[in-house]
Amino acid sequence: MAHDAVVVGSGPNGLAAAITLALAGRRVLVREAQPTIGGGLRSAELTLPGYTHDVCAAVHPLAISSPFFASLPLAPHGLEWIHPDAPLAHPLDGGRAAVLERSLADTAARLDAEEGRDGDAWRRLLGGVAEHWDDLVPVLLAPLTLPKVPPHPLLLAKFGLQALRSADAMARGRFRGERARALFAGSAGHSFLPLTQRPSAAIGLVLSAAAHAVGWPIARGGSQRLADALVSYLRSLGGDVAAGAPVEDIGELDGVDTVLLDLTPRGVLRIAGERLPPRYREALSRYRLGPGAFKLDWALDGPVPWTNPECLRAATVHVGGTLDEIAAAEGAVGEGKVAERPFVLLVQPTIADPSRAPEGKHVVWAYCHVPNGSTVDMSDAIERQIERFAPGFRERVLARHVTPPAALERHNANYTGGDIGGGALDLRQTFFRPVARVNPYRTPLAGVWLCSSATPPGPGVHGMAGHQAARFALRDGRRGRRRR
Repeated sequence: MAHDAVVVGSGPNGLAAAITLALAGRRVLVREAQPTIGGGLRSAELTLPGYTHDVCAAVHPLAISSPFFASLPLAPHGLEWIHPDAPLAHPLDGGRAAVLERSLADTAARLDAEEGRDGDAWRRLLGGVAEHWDDLVPVLLAPLTLPKVPPHPLLLAKFGLQALRSADAMARGRFRGERARALFAGSAGHSFLPLTQRPSAAIGLVLSAAAHAVGWPIARGGSQRLADALVSYLRSLGGDVAAGAPVEDIGELDGVDTVLLDLTPRGVLRIAGERLPPRYREALSRYRLGPGAFKLDWALDGPVPWTNPECLRAATVHVGGTLDEIAAAEGAVGEGKVAERPFVLLVQPTIADPSRAPEGKHVVWAYCHVPNGSTVDMSDAIERQIERFAPGFRERVLARHVTPPAALERHNANYTGGDIGGGALDLRQTFFRPVARVNPYRTPLAGVWLCSSATPPGPGVHGMAGHQAARFALRDGRRGRRRR
């Protein structure tokens, strides 16, 4: 069967684009360069047989929030979400820990009980957004399709003004105690920005509100299950997927009506640079990369021996200490240095999903931020940070797998220099991704569209960039038929 639409790349955005096209009746093919599909949603036995590790994305508050993914019948195709007892734990020295509970009220009560402060401030900051999450998230994840009058406009405007702040200023201005400041700093650290830089508060607000509204779930069996469910649903619609089928030159797709590229600007330039107008080519070349990630995976003979057992209630644990320490670590990376005491984002999925390891055993996933393309081995620094809050951790390691930035890029060409976010999320590139255009998905090439995390609404497993790009492509195609 001839295909009238081709999607290059099988990450969550590429698969979302393909499904959107297939639902509209297009004959769509997804071409993936790697031998397995999924982009950032792959899982594999990285350490020992029987131990399933997520290669990149592991926890999915944005996937479960995604209006597009929520509209799809993915459960019959093998997707099951698991919610840990708590979305997030954050250990501190002295055996203390801050815990972000699924319940906003319970989180506020804990903050008041443990430090006698900050509960009301936490409620005021996040309560409105969490309460109206279902109404607001379509706007937050689809900025180019704002309705004329968005829902809850005053709340949305207030959120927007707060999101433009730096996380450091937000945390210090709102909270007085170490626990609340650390909780917010850890969530904001997912932005890959120095916490003193705008708009690092935005990611902290979104992820914290999502924790209360929908939780931070994991996919039973690994993140690959989400990719597999999307592929299965796409095939049920008549779509095709080809792994190990790279596109080396855009000319290979001449004659295809619609082409969507789940590629960052460097990938677009590689396969289409000679055909692009000079000004657009130059604009893509100026797109700025974010820091890289240095990742470790472990097979353990038991759970992580956290000093505070509350940390075993959450699949996600932010390991970095206080706001001051996390800000110092992320600030060093922003200056092109590695942090001696890095901020470590750790996931222990087997506390909620024991199917990923043999009985009684566990898998753990963690990474820290490093300068883009860094060749420094951060293994010892990461493990020292974990040992700080979980003495004896190393004694439980059966095997480890090291993934430096270069290996991340080999795994997925979109991760240039280890940048898993598809480009810096600074103030300019928050609003103009990848170039300043009225429609950032459209390229100057007829029928060719961009749909990666380098386009709005940016990084995260939500599929909304692919869905949005495909909608514009379909609308453009209908107009073209009318003109003809």
